[in-house]
Amino acid sequence: QVQLVESGGGLVQPGGSLRLSCAASESIVSIYNMGWYRQAPGKQRELVAVVRSGGSTNYADPVKGRFTISRDNAKNTVYLQMNSLKPEDTAVYYCYARKPYGAITYWGQGTQVTVSS
Repeated sequence: QVQLVESGGGLVQPGGSLRLSCAASESIVSIYNMGWYRQAPGKQRELVAVVRSGGSTNYADPVKGRFTISRDNAKNTVYLQMNSLKPEDTAVYYCYARKPYGAITYWGQGTQVTVSS
């Protein structure tokens, strides 16, 4: 059973930056597609960014140009660098991992990001 542990959330002012980390319990970072979803109060969970096993990345339109997803295979960790944060980025951010064409998705416990002055 793959376990994902997130860290790095917190309270930040608009325009600020945070870096989220997602550490996997196994060496899956270069094998699985991994990324981040977020869920704001009263809203559906939405995909924020993904880094595929082959290394390609995709971003949701609201975060393009502000967020960067990356991975460190040696540390079994995926990162989400978030810059120019806006109040609408406030949400619980969840790390996930899924094999390409796989049926099982592993989730982290979530980390709260609050953007407020």
